[in-house]
Amino acid sequence: QVQLRESGGGSVEAGGSLSVSCTASALTCGADMVKSDINWYRQGVWGEREFVASKRWTGETEYADAVKGRFKFSEVNVQNQASLQMNSLKPEDTGTYYCQTKRWACGNVWDFRTYWGQGTQVAVSS
Repeated sequence: QVQLRESGGGSVEAGGSLSVSCTASALTCGADMVKSDINWYRQGVWGEREFVASKRWTGETEYADAVKGRFKFSEVNVQNQASLQMNSLKPEDTGTYYCQTKRWACGNVWDFRTYWGQGTQVAVSS
């Protein structure tokens, strides 16, 4: 099994910046052996969980239209981590941010089950 641990988030005024990070780890696998696709989702108080951005373990990235040009992954070459820099934040970016994986590996042993992190809070005030 893989564990996903989110960090970052917080509170900021509209127009400000925050970052969130997700690290994949496994008890039976050395950190340098873990590689993982990591997807970020968010869920507002009243809304459904929606896709935000994804980073494949190869470094390829994808962003939802709502965040393109404002959110960007940093350190894309780190294979077990996805750090998302969020700029020009809007009140509608408020929510709980979750990371998820549907594909990870310890070395060359792949696991295609879905795992979620516990979530981290982002609050943007107007």
